[in-house]
Amino acid sequence: MIAIILNGEQRQVRGGSIADLVASLGLDVKKVAVERNREIVPRSTLADVALAEGDALEIVHFVGGG
Repeated sequence: MIAIILNGEQRQVRGGSIADLVASLGLDVKKVAVERNREIVPRSTLADVALAEGDALEIVHFVGGG
């Protein structure tokens, strides 16, 4: 387990990629925008970017509606 800050809250999560974290949150990787340590992470690289101790992530998911 590693400590990260997710949307302003301290959390303990399993190591892995950002895509793994998004999936564990029950979100669709195709419908999120992720900022890691104040830098936007391109959606095409979410599976390649490993989480690290102390990372600060902001995850925004898109919701359709009408």
